[in-house]
Amino acid sequence: MIRVAHIVNPVKVKENSDLFTGQPITFASILNAKQQSKKNEFISLYTTQYQEDRSIIPTGFNILSNLERSVLDVNENLKDKKLPLIGDILAKLKEAQPSDFILFTNMDIALMPHFYDSVFSYLEKGHDALVINRRRLSHTYTTIEELPLMYADLGKSHPGFDCFVFKSDLLEKFIFDDVCVGISFLEATLVHNIFSFAENPLYIPDAHLTFHIGMDVLVPRNNAFYNHNRRCFFDKIEPQLKPFFELKKFPYNSLPLPKRALKWMLNPSLFTRNYLRLEGKNLFQRTKARLDEIRWRILQR
Repeated sequence: MIRVAHIVNPVKVKENSDLFTGQPITFASILNAKQQSKKNEFISLYTTQYQEDRSIIPTGFNILSNLERSVLDVNENLKDKKLPLIGDILAKLKEAQPSDFILFTNMDIALMPHFYDSVFSYLEKGHDALVINRRRLSHTYTTIEELPLMYADLGKSHPGFDCFVFKSDLLEKFIFDDVCVGISFLEATLVHNIFSFAENPLYIPDAHLTFHIGMDVLVPRNNAFYNHNRRCFFDKIEPQLKPFFELKKFPYNSLPLPKRALKWMLNPSLFTRNYLRLEGKNLFQRTKARLDEIRWRILQR
């Protein structure tokens, strides 16, 4: 039976933060989804956090050791926000019980009651990684008691990536550099690693499996933390991943070319230059295959 380790990174925030109301909803939804799952004994919930964040973690989660550094320790130009590094978070699973798959979600991502059973169903079909897009709900929801209403609300789709499932042994191949959580390019880093190293990844854009309180799509980008993650990705991570990119593994690969091109170019976590390069490589490979077939037919005459 498949075993899944779900790790999150809770943070104690002030009342003026969206996470002050959103995070308790996330915790409750995760615990409820595990309880509702027919395979709950194969789901392990974990947290890793800073010492000051431990007090907000509810019963039901296995608390791994505290994080020891943040993005402030790797970039002296950054101030104030003590944001963890994604590589440090996932590395904490070395302390956990062995699992077949790792699941990571942001702390503003809540789960539907059928979430885990749906994940198991996808994995049992042979997929070694999943990227699941969330639904967006209105800010009017603020309490755990409203969870039944949130479950019933289909909300609106969201183009970004914030729920990731992948085989545990892939973690050793992933390249994270010093990318931190809570800032753009975290999602780009994770999905490009997944689509590089997974053999049979599945992109799930519209399923009603996760949700987020708030209708925003793009977050502010004019800040030093965004620039830090962006530089890490384009200068350190992407150059090492490029040799592994294949068009067939990325989202939209099965769509007709015009629609595939449009969706790729509009997605803020995918990049047009990579699409054009991969589309050209794909065209070359198909053209070569057709020419080879013509050669073989001539030789057979």
